[in-house]
Amino acid sequence: MKKSFDVVVIGTGEAGSTVAARCQAAGRNVAIVDSRPYGGTCGLRGCDPKKVLVGAAEIIDRRSRMQGRGVTGDLRIDWPELIRFKATFTDPFPRQQEEMLVKEGVETFHGRARFVGERSIEVGQDVLDAANLVVATGAWPRKLGIPGEEHLTRSDQFLDLQELPRRIVFVGGGYIAFEFGHIAARAGATVTILQQGDRPLKQFDQDLVARLLVRTHDAGIDVRTGAQVTGVEGTPGNFRVTAATDSGSEVFEADMVVHAAGRAPEIDDLDLSTAGIEVDRHGIRVDDYLRSVSNPAVYAAGDAASSGGLPETPFAQYEGGLVAENLLNGDQHTTDYRGRASVVYSIPALGAVGMTEQEARAEGLSFDVKQADTSSWYSARRVAEPASMYKVLIEKGSGRILGAHLLGPEADEFSNLFALAIRADIRADALREALFVYPTQASNMAWMV
Repeated sequence: MKKSFDVVVIGTGEAGSTVAARCQAAGRNVAIVDSRPYGGTCGLRGCDPKKVLVGAAEIIDRRSRMQGRGVTGDLRIDWPELIRFKATFTDPFPRQQEEMLVKEGVETFHGRARFVGERSIEVGQDVLDAANLVVATGAWPRKLGIPGEEHLTRSDQFLDLQELPRRIVFVGGGYIAFEFGHIAARAGATVTILQQGDRPLKQFDQDLVARLLVRTHDAGIDVRTGAQVTGVEGTPGNFRVTAATDSGSEVFEADMVVHAAGRAPEIDDLDLSTAGIEVDRHGIRVDDYLRSVSNPAVYAAGDAASSGGLPETPFAQYEGGLVAENLLNGDQHTTDYRGRASVVYSIPALGAVGMTEQEARAEGLSFDVKQADTSSWYSARRVAEPASMYKVLIEKGSGRILGAHLLGPEADEFSNLFALAIRADIRADALREALFVYPTQASNMAWMV
């Protein structure tokens, strides 16, 4: 059946749902499509369920740190019970998301979409024509091209494990490896992280990463750098992971092997070439308005777009809102990623806001770097956290906050404050004079700038 709409959105994550809801509310006739349960990565397979597991792991770690400081007794993670608790967040979410869209008046479709023309897609037996289409299909584990790749467990599968394997090897040293690795270690698993390059978490400040690596080792996690995985063989419970290292070929035995070597836009089977949509390795090529550079009827947002944003929920929400505004009012709004923030939910968390030192120097900026090990500060000593550091970049003369890099208790919430300061152009002098509640992490800001 052929149907016509003003806007058709492919993908029901944060970017896609934002576009659909805003355009429908403004009076447009909107359809939305997804081949998987409605809700996207964050609510179902990423941020939200992951943070539930992180919360449990943090409790175990904090109890361990506070032993001999007034806390006694044993605690452990009951993994099946924790996964059941996680499911109370994820199980109702697809129905809630679809009902929300339907209530708004959006017509919903289920199935894998593919382009059959510049302004048309096919979903099952339906052909949907639209004045504009928005691709917001998110990302998927990138292909590694190694023998035995089919044995790797995806991050979404990890979040549904009914039993936690005893020995886990993570292929790759990014967000997934450090977040899930720290969770698994606190739940009693033996964890190994195999990082191909010489530095894990390359987009984060390396001084802070080095301190996190010490803390990670102390948690019993073996992080191997310069370890390029060349193959996986065996069966669940009896895998052999082969890696090329400086000392030759090494074999790591595991009950489960997890893909943690990065994600790629999930766009390969959309037949984008049929619609004349150009792509690169980062996704659909878009301009500053998030419109396809080669097909003006198509926009892209979130992980599917080669936009320069980070593969995180706030960027997907932001880009979805920007696409909606441009669809409704003409291309008037361009991307602005000032104060971009990113956090690794390791234990403790590692945050990065704004520029790194290398990026600031590349732009020719003159700045001071304020940094310190804060493990002796009250906010860290109170919870016995030995890994607590910061680095803040302040432009000379203007007092602009260029970047902030944080490791330690509540680094995620602390990152939000620096993101606000950068986005709202709150200068260092103003932060020094702020009357923060004490004792809180925020009250440290006056001493950090």
